[in-house]
Amino acid sequence: MSVLTTEQPDAVPAGEEPPDTGERHRLTAVTGLAALSLDAMASVAYGPEAIVLVLAAAGAHGLGFTMPVTLAIAALLAVLVASYRQVIAAFPDGGGSYAVAKTHLGARTSLVAAASLVLDYVLNVAVAVTAGVAALTSAFPSLYADRLWLCLAVLVLITGVNLRGIVESAKAFIVPTVVFVGSIFVLIAVGLFRSHPVSTATAAGHVSVLADNASSVGTLLLLKAFASGCAALTGVEAIANAVPSFRVPRVRRAQRAEVALGAVLGLMLIGLSVLIGRFHLQPVEGVTVLAQLADASFGHNWAFYVVQFATMLLLALSANTSFGGLPVLLKLLARDNYAPHVFALKADRQVHRHGVLALAVVSAALLVFSGGDTNTLVPMFAIGVFVGFTIAQVGMVRHWWLQQGPGWRGKALLNGFGAVLTGVATVVVTASKFTEGAWLIVIALPLLVVAFETVHRAYGRIGERLGLGRIPQAPHRDRSLVVVPVSTLSRLTSEALTAAVSLGDEVRAVTVCYPDPEDRAHLHALERAWADWDPGVELVRLSCARRSLGRPIAAYVREVAAAEPGTRVTVLIPEAEPERLWQRLLQNQRGAVVAHAVRRETDAVICRLRFRL
Repeated sequence: MSVLTTEQPDAVPAGEEPPDTGERHRLTAVTGLAALSLDAMASVAYGPEAIVLVLAAAGAHGLGFTMPVTLAIAALLAVLVASYRQVIAAFPDGGGSYAVAKTHLGARTSLVAAASLVLDYVLNVAVAVTAGVAALTSAFPSLYADRLWLCLAVLVLITGVNLRGIVESAKAFIVPTVVFVGSIFVLIAVGLFRSHPVSTATAAGHVSVLADNASSVGTLLLLKAFASGCAALTGVEAIANAVPSFRVPRVRRAQRAEVALGAVLGLMLIGLSVLIGRFHLQPVEGVTVLAQLADASFGHNWAFYVVQFATMLLLALSANTSFGGLPVLLKLLARDNYAPHVFALKADRQVHRHGVLALAVVSAALLVFSGGDTNTLVPMFAIGVFVGFTIAQVGMVRHWWLQQGPGWRGKALLNGFGAVLTGVATVVVTASKFTEGAWLIVIALPLLVVAFETVHRAYGRIGERLGLGRIPQAPHRDRSLVVVPVSTLSRLTSEALTAAVSLGDEVRAVTVCYPDPEDRAHLHALERAWADWDPGVELVRLSCARRSLGRPIAAYVREVAAAEPGTRVTVLIPEAEPERLWQRLLQNQRGAVVAHAVRRETDAVICRLRFRL
């Protein structure tokens, strides 16, 4: 009779802390929703408005189609949420559309997906920050001239929080998220009990953008309104891209966060659309649709300003979605040799700091380029994410076709329908916004793909030279020669020679001399002091007609290597390490000059000896 046993984890001795697995620095479903859904949540501030502004071209009759268009977007949202739940389960290492395309659609398509996601993440940061600051300057016009500096300050704040870890950013942003979502739902609930607007003070005195003569509502106009409103779906993919950031069980927690995001976002979009029709709202210049709805539901009072302030804050902080998703994507690209390997490094608190800093730098450059103006960036926004949506949906269709598990036909049909919808949205948005700046994305996408492939080829050549994947030759001992550059006698010189004789079979000290009388006098003094000291190491004089330090030493190393084949040459460079950080400014940087020349012109081993003062 056999006894079934269950493997138990090793017990932790009393008084000792359990080993830190890093799980406490990862996300739960709730904190994941706060850290990775800000982009999607904040999109309700401009998604319904984008629909209304397009339909306003057909007059009041066109506005009557706000609800059907919103329902179509909500249906697409449901399809995307269902699809990305499947992506999370099938690709738990994250990467979203990149991971799907890499497995089922080939390397080139996966790079297109990755490039689209990178562009979307970077643009999301710039758009989110500028939109948040724009809301602030609308409330305080005196700050308008300083909007670029305000944008950069917000970017620095968000970057600093994310360098502390994604869990820290989730904790910092969970309160603004709850306040915003709560205020929107209260706005909707209160508005449903109103038969007419309580106040229209916000829109008073502003010019309506409604067309005077109503035109027919054609298919093209509805498609354009649908595509514009789909901007509210940006950020839906962020959770699937960052699955490794969740705690165990990662897949289940990420799926719960994805469903919660879809439910909350869908209810907010539909609820606001209902109020737009209920209050017969007309878009006006200089006032957002959300501000008019808050005015109509609450009146022009403190509740109105709570909604505005929460919207402003969440718009600015919605850039955090990119800081949660892009570093993970860059890590996957680096792992596959399509991005510099430095992006795969992970610091304490599960932070990919190089990815965070790279995103911050590029976003800052975009902010400077746009001057902090949202309208300059918006036409380029959302195209990238829809390309990723479409690729992910097509890839999942192939996934189900190859797997053919239970119910695979229904799942494939769902993903195929979603691919058609997002594909149409991609084409319509690109065509309608092409002359307004979308052409930059059309150019940037292939350039970024070419950059990925260039990095991949470079790593391939490096791997071939290093013999990666092959068993190397057995190590053997070569005769070793250590070359030590010296200029004066000091304790540092003694420490350097002590280290050198410990490392090599032979040690030679070298000093560079110049034809100037002052330099020749210094050389003779050094040679006399060296003879008196007699350290048992030869001092080699290297004459140089030009005042160069690194090149004569590099030339000597080349001569030795040519004259003594089979000898391993090491250049040991002694350097003093100051006690205070500011004292490094007092150093002459001779060691760095020598190291640069030797590294560039020879194959010698470079050893920089740090002598702490």
